[in-house]
Amino acid sequence: MRDAKLEPVEWYVAPAVTGWRGTSAAITASVVVGLALAACGGGSNQASSEPKGSFKVDVATAAFPTKQRLAQHTDMVITVRNAGTKPIPDIAVTITDANQGTGAQAFGEILDMPGLASASRPVWILDQAPCPANATDITKDGECAPVDNGVPQTGGPGGAVTAYSNTWAMGQLGAGRSATFKWGLTAVKAGVHVVRYQIAAGLNGKATAVYAGGQPLRGTFVVDIATASQQAYVNDAGRVVSDP
Repeated sequence: MRDAKLEPVEWYVAPAVTGWRGTSAAITASVVVGLALAACGGGSNQASSEPKGSFKVDVATAAFPTKQRLAQHTDMVITVRNAGTKPIPDIAVTITDANQGTGAQAFGEILDMPGLASASRPVWILDQAPCPANATDITKDGECAPVDNGVPQTGGPGGAVTAYSNTWAMGQLGAGRSATFKWGLTAVKAGVHVVRYQIAAGLNGKATAVYAGGQPLRGTFVVDIATASQQAYVNDAGRVVSDP
């Protein structure tokens, strides 16, 4: 598993409810979403309550396997740390397409074909999303604790998803504290694909995430998904194992 290629270019992430289409070149380090929240109702109140200022953030971990196979399950993990002395209002990560920004669904891409009701098609299926911001039982690996007699929480966008395009938020992050965003994914489209992510300190544009220790606030994963699917077999001990 390799760390992401980190890039020091600022970028902008637009809100989901506006149906915005953009490119990665149009992205800055803050998320401006007042209009979107107004469309949802009560946006001005949420925006006014967000503290204004800059908040130092370190990207402690950014990992996603660069070599994968069709039908293989992998984890994309991003751990951020509050490197400042004041709480971050709402630590968040947005997943974007290399060319279409948040125009494509998270972990998907735009299919250039006329007549489609939705041009966004998945490259990965989201098996498990980051835990909700108010989760009290999170494993050391950043997963939500199992529920319902030990059954893991799987499927859907997860409790940490927000109303903004491809964005998950963990809530307030205290000084010196860390938060782990972990997506469980299954590859469904072969080829070389690019996934980008954006770190934000708030969802309303008043709290701005800034560099700490030189780390940029966005990064890129370039992943080669092979056509051959991962093979599984039962070993001598009776356990189901997968080829590396």
